[in-house]
Amino acid sequence: MAASGSSSARSSLFIQLSPSRSAKLSFSIQLLLTLLWVVWAAILAFSDSSSGDSYLFHAFFGLALAFLVYVILQNTSVFGFQSYIEVTPEYIVRKHGVFRPKHLVAIPEIKAVHISPLALRVTEKNDNQTYFDLKQVRKRRDKDKIKGKVRDLATQHGFEVTEASNNQ
Repeated sequence: MAASGSSSARSSLFIQLSPSRSAKLSFSIQLLLTLLWVVWAAILAFSDSSSGDSYLFHAFFGLALAFLVYVILQNTSVFGFQSYIEVTPEYIVRKHGVFRPKHLVAIPEIKAVHISPLALRVTEKNDNQTYFDLKQVRKRRDKDKIKGKVRDLATQHGFEVTEASNNQ
């Protein structure tokens, strides 16, 4: 049983996605603003003022730290890969961050896949469509691996694959 599991693991393709480039603020700007917020909140919370509002400053400081953790989790791989596309013989998965749900498409349920230079559009047998954006895949070689794996699965499972011209 272990041998089949290891061969299944080898036939899986796991590609890490880079942080979203479509964010309104880049990661460095988000990090800088959050660090300024943490410093400002720390000064307010731990200064020697005898104000009765110190519990609000401590809450403000706690929220700043929580947001700092959120920004780091969403944009780095400190705690492992949080954004990825995985292609296995059983399914295709897309995950875009810690706090976002996985989008899963079972391979036997696929009717057709349209491959374009920066995306995969999967049509299931019940006519649901799932869009796999490849803009966040860092390397061209990884994009080619994903597309090649989908083509291989198409020959094994008999679903239709169409491709857009690369001149777009």
